[in-house]
Amino acid sequence: MAKSEYSCDCNVIHSEVLDKVKEKMLPKDTFDRAAEFLKILGDNTRFRIIWALNQNEMCVCDLANLLDMTKSAVSHQLRTLRIANLVKYRKEGKTVYYSVADDHVKNMLEAGLSHVHK
Repeated sequence: MAKSEYSCDCNVIHSEVLDKVKEKMLPKDTFDRAAEFLKILGDNTRFRIIWALNQNEMCVCDLANLLDMTKSAVSHQLRTLRIANLVKYRKEGKTVYYSVADDHVKNMLEAGLSHVHK
């Protein structure tokens, strides 16, 4: 079997490095919640909804039309995004308008798009 140039072939533990990183290690729960956040954003449909809402506040009907989806399908995705605190909403009469929840979500969206356009 050929040795990979990307593997470590030593038996030395770099204790200074390990100690330094262990001091900064976040709780497992924090990584779990961050991974769930990224998983929710990692869905193509939800990412497109977030992108659209980053452009302008929109109602379910407009999102459904824009994305060529049913209102029911859009509502289902918006519910997931609401539960994850990625979108917020406001009511105006009987119409509900959605928008991106905060700058953290906008920054993640822009960072993801910037990374693929580099």
